[in-house]
Amino acid sequence: MTDAALSPARLARPSALSFLGYAAGAMILVWALEGAGFSLDKALASGPRLADFLSRAWPPATERLPSLSWKMVETLQIAVAGAALGVVLSVPFALLAARGVLVGPAVNAAVRAVLGFIRAVPDLAWALVFVVAVGLGPFAGMLAIMMDTLGFCARFFADDMENVDKGPAEALEATGAKKLDIAATAIIPAAMPAFVSTSLFGLEKAVRSSTILGLVGAGGIGIELKVGFDLFDYQTAMTVILMIAVVVIAVEQVGAVVRRRIIGVEQ
Repeated sequence: MTDAALSPARLARPSALSFLGYAAGAMILVWALEGAGFSLDKALASGPRLADFLSRAWPPATERLPSLSWKMVETLQIAVAGAALGVVLSVPFALLAARGVLVGPAVNAAVRAVLGFIRAVPDLAWALVFVVAVGLGPFAGMLAIMMDTLGFCARFFADDMENVDKGPAEALEATGAKKLDIAATAIIPAAMPAFVSTSLFGLEKAVRSSTILGLVGAGGIGIELKVGFDLFDYQTAMTVILMIAVVVIAVEQVGAVVRRRIIGVEQ
């Protein structure tokens, strides 16, 4: 084998159109950095300030650990309840959004547009809406998580149902079975492992989101983080940050184990 065959492939020279695309991308990046106020001087000068914050925040405060733990439990309750309701509501929305399952293309497009709108609204914005609707507290946070999970899971559930093996569904259709029966007995069971995996991702997302909903009065531990920074009580703020990190990482690890078990069973 020649040396030329063994040498790694080189990047192909871009065409004129590709070069214009790269140049446009670079210009957009520069424009975005300028609009975001990027400053190398500020970035370099932030080191001493960050070091000062860490020196004042360490060691974390432990005096309020019991009350903060209850707030963390409330945060998990918001996340689990909101995610569970969102997953349940996602199934009918997904059935209407999935192409070729229950309804025609017009309804599919309309439901997908609604789901796109739900996903486009950030969870903090949903929290503000529900704080106005139902008042301050964890109930508003739970509703915000429910909407966020609905927008996240329904879209993926619909795609999962579209991608299942069509053989069993076509066989049932040939026998004259109704579309709803076909979805319940063939399509949904085939997509169930993907449903569970997506639901676990939705729960992980809900836990991360619920930790900051308190910033707008929607319950959970986020309010403690805000108060800690507002009062320059950086040690308590550091305690809250570490608690959030531990809980989020733990939930992600549990979700990863469950997903591996599901994949192992399916294989």
